[in-house]
Amino acid sequence: MLTIDPRRSLLLIVDFQSRLMPAIHDGAAAVRNAQRLLDMAALMEIRTVFTEQNAKGLGATIAELSIGNARLVHKMTFDAVREPEFLGAIPADRDIVVAGCEAHVCVQQTVLGLLDAGRKVYVVRDALGSRRPEDKETAVRRMERHGAEIVTTEMVVFEWLETAEHRHFRAAIALVK
Repeated sequence: MLTIDPRRSLLLIVDFQSRLMPAIHDGAAAVRNAQRLLDMAALMEIRTVFTEQNAKGLGATIAELSIGNARLVHKMTFDAVREPEFLGAIPADRDIVVAGCEAHVCVQQTVLGLLDAGRKVYVVRDALGSRRPEDKETAVRRMERHGAEIVTTEMVVFEWLETAEHRHFRAAIALVK
């Protein structure tokens, strides 16, 4: 299947942390789109995993993105796949929808690690951030070259819905407006 199957999806939110976000170029847009993904995942009952990189140094996940009942993986490695508990939090049969910061460091290395582990990965371009735009764009191109699908928040929302007859259609429309 080429579209994102909501029954096989997992949302991964990478390192939206309090001390990092003020330095992220257009970070507010990435946060808004990550929140839209979180809201849609909650509506669709799609499992979510958060990561935090060196939380003592970079702070916790920003308050705007509530972890709630999601799994949180603390890490010191840039590639979350290298953390022993990470792949255990990601069922092998799940396609991973990824949002996060920084696109050219932890997001990219985690995506490459997931691809290397044989996982299907969708990178949500408008829910990524880096301090410099050229780093983000270079990372997006590299991830795509290695097999990640590059998508947008609206693409994910409508692919998860599958039909205008879905019971959450109106709520989804309100999320993307």
